[in-house]
Amino acid sequence: MTTLSDMPAGRATEKPREIPPSMVERMTLILDAFERRSSRLNLEEVARRTRLPRSTAHRILDQLVRLDWLEHSSLGYGLGRRALGLGGQGDGHNELRQVANSYLHELHLRTGMVVHLSVLDGAEEVFLDKIGGRFASRLASRVGGRGQAAFTSGGRAMLAGCSPESVDELVGPQLEAGLVSGGWTLGELHQELNRIRQRHGLSIDRTGDRSLGFASVAAAVTGPEGVSGAICLCPESPKVPLERFAPLLLAVARRISQDLRTEDAAPAPQQTAAELLRKGPEARRAAGR
Repeated sequence: MTTLSDMPAGRATEKPREIPPSMVERMTLILDAFERRSSRLNLEEVARRTRLPRSTAHRILDQLVRLDWLEHSSLGYGLGRRALGLGGQGDGHNELRQVANSYLHELHLRTGMVVHLSVLDGAEEVFLDKIGGRFASRLASRVGGRGQAAFTSGGRAMLAGCSPESVDELVGPQLEAGLVSGGWTLGELHQELNRIRQRHGLSIDRTGDRSLGFASVAAAVTGPEGVSGAICLCPESPKVPLERFAPLLLAVARRISQDLRTEDAAPAPQQTAAELLRKGPEARRAAGR
């Protein structure tokens, strides 16, 4: 039997060779580099925090983006749908729901309209919340339901907050290929989005929103990375002058946007819709300007 004394000199004290980290370990290092849900890092920052070679970090980042563990935009890399789901964030819209919740209820109570909260998912608008009375059951919309963003007031409000190039990329293929019957051509859509921008982001549909079946008015809300969602009001009567509620809607959208840009936004807004209404029409116009 071989003993330590039989081994060559220095063999017993030789340090074990370091094993390179596995792919799983390197992926974990990269995901751990994003300390908060809102963290945005560029390639250099990821390589520095993980101490991985830049080329290795870039290759793994690309794989994580393809698999939805991360997302990539002009602002850098951020946690994606799968990473947020594992972290208890569900679909990643919990923060938007939390910040907007009290505003939605106030808007319904003060206007009597059905209030929707939605987000943009590619070329589609997805409804996150719907608040209203008996009239709400007459609307075709439902929480979790989808509609073509080009043909909804909320969808167009969000598209108006995107660059023309992004709009072409998101909805251009569907419109040009005729995958959705009726509605806008791409050129007509761009003209309408320009009109919405000229109205400070207000999107009005008097003929009947395709996803709702009734007239509606909507405004987008923005976060640190741009458009985050939209709030839409739908009156029971088509005779309601939607422009009357424009200052209030724009002011509330602006307040939610401000809260979303705050890193640790409090659930309660700084100024509720009820408080905005009590200030009178002139103050509401100023707030929505």
